[in-house]
Amino acid sequence: MLSNITMGQYYPVDSRVHRLDPRIKLILTIVFIVCVFLAKTFAGYALIFGFVWFSARLANVPFRMLMRGLKPLRLIIILTFLLNLFFTAGDTVWVEFWIIRITKEAVFQAFFYSLRLIFLVLGTSMLTLTTSPVALSDGIELLLTPLKKIRFPAHELAMMMTIALRFIPTLLEETDKIMKAQMARGADFESGNLISRAKAMVPLLVPLFVSAFRRAGDLAMAMESRCYHGGEGRTRLRVLKLTKSDAAACCVVALLLALIILEGIIL
Repeated sequence: MLSNITMGQYYPVDSRVHRLDPRIKLILTIVFIVCVFLAKTFAGYALIFGFVWFSARLANVPFRMLMRGLKPLRLIIILTFLLNLFFTAGDTVWVEFWIIRITKEAVFQAFFYSLRLIFLVLGTSMLTLTTSPVALSDGIELLLTPLKKIRFPAHELAMMMTIALRFIPTLLEETDKIMKAQMARGADFESGNLISRAKAMVPLLVPLFVSAFRRAGDLAMAMESRCYHGGEGRTRLRVLKLTKSDAAACCVVALLLALIILEGIIL
């Protein structure tokens, strides 16, 4: 299951999406999230699905890899669907039995909210899969640069976010190793109900925290040995420049946003 988490992982291939400016990809991801929240009909979500599929093909990222990232969130998606299905009021009753009352409005809201959660995961996964941690850090820092005038720690914040994203796959790999080591000693993480399986995960926390703090200490020592003192006087190997591909990507996402707003007005 841990290998299915795509958030924070980078898929190193050469594609037009990988070569886009990280600042543009960050902004377009935010616009995509806005589109997901604005969509309220089947047509809107169909447009969003088409955009995600087209982006994955353009980025040479297997669509199955994107969908595999949803497996760890199956419980959350199902829970979101059921909560909206049974606790949303409506006028058109489809099913009524004992205390169960399912309405047309509840079915549509449950379906759309679940799709919304799925597309949010897919969109953010596309960002991390097509942007290296270094490029992502530079993009965040440059976007926050205007805030330095009010003494906002743009570089430090970008560095912390990038390190957090970078260490997600590492911590998942470490968790997988600890689980396999404990399973070899007789631990059982798969049988029993949900509460029993959650209790079985508790012994993983201590060695995982020890490993995380050890890696954090090693990283701090490595940064200090390289005379890291924040963003003051820091130069970049690659200077970010906007290209025609960035402009084309902006036009495509702007068209998606316009279509979502238009279908919301018409339908």
